[in-house]
Amino acid sequence: MSDVIIRIDDVYKQYRLGSIGGRTLQEDFQNITAKLLRRKDSDTDSAAVKSGERFYALSGVSLDIYRGDTLGIIGQNGAGKSTLLKLLSRVTAPTKGTISYNGRISSMLEVGTGFHPELTGRENVYLNGAILGMNKAEIDRKFDEIVDFAELSQFIDTPIKRYSSGMYVKLAFSVSAHLDADILIMDEVLAVGDVRFQQKCLQKMGAVASNEGRTVLYVSHNMATIRQLCNRCAVLEKGLLKYDGDVASGIEAYLSNQDTDQKVFNDLSDAVRPDFKYGGRSVLKSLELIGKENNYFVNDEKVSFLLEIENREDTDELHLQFSVKSMDEITVATFLSPDVFSVKKDTITRLKVTLDISEIVSGSYKMEIVVAKANHICNFVHYDKISAALCFTKELPTDTSYTLAWKTQKFGYIQNKKITIEKV
Repeated sequence: MSDVIIRIDDVYKQYRLGSIGGRTLQEDFQNITAKLLRRKDSDTDSAAVKSGERFYALSGVSLDIYRGDTLGIIGQNGAGKSTLLKLLSRVTAPTKGTISYNGRISSMLEVGTGFHPELTGRENVYLNGAILGMNKAEIDRKFDEIVDFAELSQFIDTPIKRYSSGMYVKLAFSVSAHLDADILIMDEVLAVGDVRFQQKCLQKMGAVASNEGRTVLYVSHNMATIRQLCNRCAVLEKGLLKYDGDVASGIEAYLSNQDTDQKVFNDLSDAVRPDFKYGGRSVLKSLELIGKENNYFVNDEKVSFLLEIENREDTDELHLQFSVKSMDEITVATFLSPDVFSVKKDTITRLKVTLDISEIVSGSYKMEIVVAKANHICNFVHYDKISAALCFTKELPTDTSYTLAWKTQKFGYIQNKKITIEKV
């Protein structure tokens, strides 16, 4: 079709595990020459590799991407998302299959790529424009707009190597978005920038696709930004393309395959937690569901569990916060301990906690627990936080009292039935 801007046809990408060693200078020269001529890479050519375990990062992926598409590519770590973008950006070549293009590509794969560290911001803007085939006059017309968007006018003549990661991302995104590329490729690099600039970038990418007719390919683990930006979604799983279609169904397909860790007892001692200034004074030790053989909850069933906290200092006014979040990090409900309590050093505090989740709609959730000290001005000093202390699934039967099917993306995660309407 004439409006297909990228065609991916039965693409495989194979890698060899471990390091590549023992090669001669001649073999290295042959490998470089093969890459320049876009021939098979000898490191992934099964005939050339006589030993070493190999695996496919991508297997038989076929996809047509159309002009004006804003395609969100999602999947778990190791699913093949970044590999696919590297192939599309021509950083590496497919082991098998073909990728055809009908336009110029600008990609932003990771912080630290695409710019020369010894050159200034100004010089790198012109370098990237030249790589895209633009002449100096064309870049001149875009230059002020690029610098203004990046908010780096006072640093534009500073070498890139002196930029912070946030400054680098701002300039790199601005260059990619404003230069005359037909295809814009982004691999979740915006996570480095501040929230305000992230939103600015998302709005720009949306405008690039809708107003300028350019194509955007965007990889992210943040489902909220996928929903906000994209009009199409592709789900990768273990190198295979599992879904290609509308965004809401794609996210649902992705989240439904998440491992929700079906345990009723969680040892929290070795869980990942932030490094708080006063962290470690009271720490979460374990969580065990009460009266459950799994972590599925139905109807109006409450979540009850035993929570153990190890106290390493005497503390007054200890406070607990429980936040239920969707798998794409949207806070659904927060429960605060109604009272504060005191603990003694070298003791274990055992608590029975019961949370009413009856108004939360069907879905998979995780619970974040925060242990903190409440001070006299109602601020909290954090001692411990675990972002996924418990994962669980809530199931509701079809509610015949509602004439509309409940759609989470339209109505939200809380189905609040506490409403009274009287005709007067």
